[in-house]
Amino acid sequence: MIIIPARLNSSRFENKILVDILGLPMVIKTAKQVSDLDEVVIATDSQEVIKLAQEHGFKAVLTSSEHQSGTDRINEAANILNLAEDDIIINVQADEPFIETSVIEKVINRVKRVKENKEDIMIVSCYKSISSELADDPNHVKVILDEHLNAIYFSRAKIPYHRDHYENSSYNGHLGIYGFTKKSLNNFCKLSTSKLEKIEKLEQLRALDNGKNIAMVKVESKSFGIDTEQDLRNALKIFVN
Repeated sequence: MIIIPARLNSSRFENKILVDILGLPMVIKTAKQVSDLDEVVIATDSQEVIKLAQEHGFKAVLTSSEHQSGTDRINEAANILNLAEDDIIINVQADEPFIETSVIEKVINRVKRVKENKEDIMIVSCYKSISSELADDPNHVKVILDEHLNAIYFSRAKIPYHRDHYENSSYNGHLGIYGFTKKSLNNFCKLSTSKLEKIEKLEQLRALDNGKNIAMVKVESKSFGIDTEQDLRNALKIFVN
C-alpha cells in the first residue's frame, strides 16, 4: 500500500499540498502519479483534505494533528487500516507530484528482498546523483553511503566535503520515498525522536541515531520535493513544456 502523509500546514510554503499543479491540488496530483502501482491512501490532519481525496476517488484517513513527522502519521493510518505486520508500506511525500513510478518500483522491490532474505534493515529509501551546485541547497538533502549501499548519514549540509575540490564532484541526493514492512514501520515509530533528527529536521536520522539500518537504492529521477514557491516554479519549468 502507498500511504501519502498530507499535513495541511507548512512553515515554508503555506497550504502547499493544495496548490494547483496542472489543474489538480498537489496532493491529488501526487496520488494520481502513483495510483497505477498499488492502492493509495492519503493520511491527513485536515477534514478539507479528506473531502478533497474522496472527491477524486481516493481513500483518506484522518490522523492526529500532533505528529511531528510524516512517518508517524502513516503509522497511525496503517494501524487504523489494520494492516498485517508483513504488509509493505511505501511512504510517498505529498509534495512529490512529479515522482516517477520507476522510482517507487525500485523501493518496493528492495523491501521485498529485505523481507525474503530477512535482512537487518528497518527502512528502504533511494538516492540519485546530483551536481555540486544542487548540493549547495539545504532543501536538497544529501546522503552518505557505506560499501553495502546502506546510509551512514543524511544532512542538509554539503557532504562529503571534497578536500581537494574536484571540479566535477557529484553528490548523492536523497529522495524522500520510504519503504517499510508494517512491523518495521511500527518499530521505527516506537523510537524516541533523536537529537540529530531535531537538529537537521530529518526524520530518517531517528533510525540511524538508534543503530538501525537504512538500505538505499540508486534511481534515475528528475523529481524533487517541493518545499518552497521557488521549488514549484523550478519544477514547472522542468516538467511542463
